[in-house]
Amino acid sequence: MSSSKIEELLGSEAERLLKHQCHTISKDLLSKPSPGFIEKVFQNSNRSAQVLRSLASLYNHGKLSGTGYLSILPVDQGIEHSAGSSFAANPIYFDPENILRLASEAGCNAVATTVGTLGILSRKWAHKIPFIAKINHNELLTYPNKYEQIMFGSVENAWNLGAAAVGATVYFGSEGSNRQIMEVSSAFERAHELGMATVLWCYVRNNDFTKKKVNYETAADLTGQANHLGVALQADIVKQKLPEHNAGFTAIGFGKTDPAMYDKLTSDHPIDMCRYQVANCYMGRIGLINSGGSSLGEGDLEAVVRTAVINKRAGGTGLIVGRKSFQRSMEDGIALIQMIQEVYLDKSIDLA
Repeated sequence: MSSSKIEELLGSEAERLLKHQCHTISKDLLSKPSPGFIEKVFQNSNRSAQVLRSLASLYNHGKLSGTGYLSILPVDQGIEHSAGSSFAANPIYFDPENILRLASEAGCNAVATTVGTLGILSRKWAHKIPFIAKINHNELLTYPNKYEQIMFGSVENAWNLGAAAVGATVYFGSEGSNRQIMEVSSAFERAHELGMATVLWCYVRNNDFTKKKVNYETAADLTGQANHLGVALQADIVKQKLPEHNAGFTAIGFGKTDPAMYDKLTSDHPIDMCRYQVANCYMGRIGLINSGGSSLGEGDLEAVVRTAVINKRAGGTGLIVGRKSFQRSMEDGIALIQMIQEVYLDKSIDLA
């Protein structure tokens, strides 16, 4: 995809997103994604040689291999949102092999999905594409629904099926967040002992975080703090939703803040808000991948290209896009993922 095509997809926002320069947190303070990212960031860390090898398998696979950027296919919606609602648009994905085929043929760095999906096909696929085994989930068959991440698999099982990394979610701000933090901390420590990398979904969840019909679960300050808690758990990669607004702490009326958080470290520009998320990932030492969100059908391509541009120019490490790709034909899903990858391969799009 050419730069002109990216501009076309960005539409009226093209100049605002492609020409913006951050005057909040300087790009010079960041650990920028690059071919030598693993050595630069982790060579002085407590990560073992085996963990570095696992990280290298993620960063050096697929169409973005060796760039320092990541394109990951996540499919845990069969548990999180029910298999019927997730796969009705394209029933071939009830068969987990098609999930692995989509990730492989699209040139993804890795596939992140359930222990069950990976386990049923591990001997055929573990050597073909890096696995990120998601070990906890929020099952939505319990009524009434609640924000409750529970363990579905063990770190040892993930290692046995050939995973390069384990993935987990913490719903920061939820009633069960303390338990989730302790469980994930223990799991990540064990994963590192076994030589696997760690990926944390750092989501903010609390019904009381909606004020005056504005949901602050995607505010830059709250998601930024969730990221900072996530890297404290020794996540090697953090997944976060793109911020949609800011000043969640002040709107809700809790937490510790400083005026500089809002008038110096961020602005209302989407790249500046995402830059604040990156800063909370140890200034980019831990890679930030933003999520692609739900599929709305028409307009999905424009939406993911916009998110990719914002993430890349903010200093992020890539995108993790699921529903927008698998809730359409495999051919169209592959095309959408590869167009995202073109944003990260385009050298004219750089840090703001």
